[in-house]
Amino acid sequence: MEKICDILTFLPTALPSIVVLQDASEAVTSGAEALLTANNIWMMLSAALVFIMHLGFASVEAGFTQAKNTVNILFKNTLTPVIGLVTYGLIGFSLMYPGDFGGVLGFSKESWDVIWLAPASADVSAGYADGGYTFWTDFLFQGMFAATCATIVSGAVAERTKLGAYLTFTLIFVSVVYPIIGSWKWGGGFLDKLGFYDFAGSTLVHSVGGWGALIGIWLVGPRIGKYENGKVKDFPGSSVPLATIGVFLLWLGWFGFNGGSVLSANPGAVSLVLVTTTLGACGGAIGGHLGGKIFMKRMDFGMVLNGILAGLVGITAGADVITPLEALIIGLVAGVLVVVSVLTLDKLKLDDPVGAVSVHLVCGIWGTLATGIFGEGKSFMSQLYGVLACGAAAAIGAFIIFYVLKLTMGLRVSKEHEVEGLDSHEHGIRGYTILVED
Repeated sequence: MEKICDILTFLPTALPSIVVLQDASEAVTSGAEALLTANNIWMMLSAALVFIMHLGFASVEAGFTQAKNTVNILFKNTLTPVIGLVTYGLIGFSLMYPGDFGGVLGFSKESWDVIWLAPASADVSAGYADGGYTFWTDFLFQGMFAATCATIVSGAVAERTKLGAYLTFTLIFVSVVYPIIGSWKWGGGFLDKLGFYDFAGSTLVHSVGGWGALIGIWLVGPRIGKYENGKVKDFPGSSVPLATIGVFLLWLGWFGFNGGSVLSANPGAVSLVLVTTTLGACGGAIGGHLGGKIFMKRMDFGMVLNGILAGLVGITAGADVITPLEALIIGLVAGVLVVVSVLTLDKLKLDDPVGAVSVHLVCGIWGTLATGIFGEGKSFMSQLYGVLACGAAAAIGAFIIFYVLKLTMGLRVSKEHEVEGLDSHEHGIRGYTILVED
């Protein structure tokens, strides 16, 4: 009886403490759920921003190339993300993130089963919650990166390449070459263990795609009439305003490309990345302008536009580990480099209608090495080793694919089709229609 009285006496004082503990536990759970939701929303928004980059690529390429090939350009840029996302789901994602299989040629059967076999009601994100986003968000975000890598090649080989050959290359390159190289760093492979650092893909996305572009323009050859009698002929683009819109769409998309690579909505980290990304683009614009004045003796608007993209590519490797001032410097150097690279490629008779190799390969390499120079705690030699390893693999992989296609289905369209335009012959419609009334 005495014990019962003691318990009854204790309860009035203990109950408030119990309630407080319960409220605290609920608050912690509620806070964790709110943080997961915020992180996941930012990652999904970032995936959407990366997706809109494909419209940017399509606009830049269509604007910089001739009007007679506009539909062909848009056709390729429409199917590229389709191929990229589907093949990344079928093969690429499971190769790039091999889990317990290791980071070279492993294949995660678990991820593949989840994507294609798990019922819609299955809780497939339980292990992802600690990372701040769901399984599906991770897959979607990474798939957008894969499709971006593929579209880099499109503009470089434009106006003379068979559509079927390009689409076949894209399918193989995105599903096999890109994810295997990506697994070496982002999948926990040997480059990651060696200390190689590539925050959002100056090398793993941009220079890998750039190597594919370089091999492509080498094997497919220049456009008819581009290099004659020791002179370089300029083919006027269809629309400078369209190209400008495309560059600004890409700049906008880069906020998701780099900002989403924080892999959370951490306010400090995301804010820094967005600032360095923007200043890198600004530095690139200044560098492109100065490069045009110095090397071309004119205020070349195309070089300013490509300078912006060059700065964005250059800043992507170390956007989270450098200061705003360093970002401006990296972008400035990238802007000058893109001008020098474009002029050098023309001297070598390597025809790149949109400057894809100069923007993505050259400035991707620069940005990766610059991270070793400026990035706090980063090793230049590790960065150089990563650039060489990824470059060798991407170039060899692209060469094998393109060379086999050249021997089998062929890479170039006929001379008649190239001269008269791919739109009429391959698609039956033109990108720009002028109606003349009688």
